[in-house]
Amino acid sequence: MTGQMSSASGDHPHGGGAPLSHRVPDLGALELLLAVARHGSLGRAAREVGITQPAASSRIRSMERQLGVALVDRSPRGSRLTDAGALVTDWARRIVEAAEAFDAGAQALRGRRDSRLRVAASMTIAEYLLPGWLIALRAGRPDTAVSLMAGNSAVVAEKLLADEADLGFVEGLAVPDGLDGAVVAHDRLAVVAAPSHPWARRSRPLDPAELAATPLILRERGSGTRQVLDSALSAHGGLAQPLMELASTTAVKAAAVSGAGPAVLSELAVAEELASRRLVAIPVAGVLLRRDLRAVWPTGHRPTGPARDLLSLTRG
Repeated sequence: MTGQMSSASGDHPHGGGAPLSHRVPDLGALELLLAVARHGSLGRAAREVGITQPAASSRIRSMERQLGVALVDRSPRGSRLTDAGALVTDWARRIVEAAEAFDAGAQALRGRRDSRLRVAASMTIAEYLLPGWLIALRAGRPDTAVSLMAGNSAVVAEKLLADEADLGFVEGLAVPDGLDGAVVAHDRLAVVAAPSHPWARRSRPLDPAELAATPLILRERGSGTRQVLDSALSAHGGLAQPLMELASTTAVKAAAVSGAGPAVLSELAVAEELASRRLVAIPVAGVLLRRDLRAVWPTGHRPTGPARDLLSLTRG
């Protein structure tokens, strides 16, 4: 018997019966009761809280049934609190003040969250897409300070999982482990070389095996560009030992423009060089060098505040 009583007590830490939320009037009803106490009139109290007098009467009656005591005496001369009503009003005032303090604290937390946005992005997205998105974000959130960390896709995942970034953008084949994501854009990789390179004068496209066997100027392992290229050429012998392995898109472009060798880069990154003929695009047949660009965030933590707004802009 003792064990059963202990179990029942554990089920209702505030005592037996209905949950606390069912036994305490809601804030709207308590605010109405406070207004009745101030005005001595149910009609004026109803106007203050923005409801009709019949709705106010119904709410007071409902509260009286819930508490099991009369709270307001109604007469042609107005509405007067009963003794029980005066006592409940004192308690109500403390509850409403605590709720206001709670709301003010929550607003302060939201304000602190919304005052900054930490973005981590892989190189191509950071250089060629994010500037436009961040300009649009600033128009809607001029008071939000934005910091941008650029790195390869593996670094972006690390920053998010270490809570050092609020939103990330990656270029790899899939969403990194521990993250959720959404596709925000598409991109293709281009094989490029300086106009002086023999490939620039080819009359037929490269085949995948020849591309795989040729030492190339490449991004480092862990970059989205490298992941896509490794996957695309894995069935054709895999990538040869790189001619150069560089940690930034700008460095890879500069080496290719100098004539050091062919490179593989995002079409977004080489558009200007192709237009000015500092680089030439080399056609490749039989292999798909296309990739999705994704926004990513820690699993189960959907972006909120400025991060949510930035994510919506990428889809606009």
